[in-house]
Amino acid sequence: MAGPGPRHNGRMADPTPSPSPSPSPSAAPSRPPLSLSEVEALARRAHEGQTDKAGRPYAEHLAAVAAGVRERGGSDEQIAAAWLHDAVEDAALSEEWLAGAALTGATKAMVLAVTKRPGEPVEEYTARILATPGALLVKEADLAHNADPARLAVLDAATRERLTAKYARVRGLLGLV
Repeated sequence: MAGPGPRHNGRMADPTPSPSPSPSPSAAPSRPPLSLSEVEALARRAHEGQTDKAGRPYAEHLAAVAAGVRERGGSDEQIAAAWLHDAVEDAALSEEWLAGAALTGATKAMVLAVTKRPGEPVEEYTARILATPGALLVKEADLAHNADPARLAVLDAATRERLTAKYARVRGLLGLV
């Protein structure tokens, strides 16, 4: 879930060379997984030029979510998922790219779990997060940054109220109240 809101530009090219594919998100990669610094660089390139509704560079949100996961005691796999949590949803990277990426199966599963699908009921989305080991912490950090009063304060009142209600509903469905 992006926050707060969609990006204002549509630049979303695949910024990476094609890695050799892994058979599935749950399969172990055939090579060592990317380091956290490599995942961060990849995520920053994938979202380069994108901004949030407040006009801030989108990479600031990714960094805040990754830091939030780290501060909450998350694993390296969860931190990697935090850096990539919006990449598939925003079409910055494809599901096919993710399937073949040098990431652990757990990281791939978390990224897919927190990827909101078009038209998907929020109940199905939150159930998938709850059913995927490690994904709840990533989503918790995402929601915390999305709902940061300082971030929301720069938005118009109607948008601020809509997003505040949306994030509260998702937190409730996830048991984060």
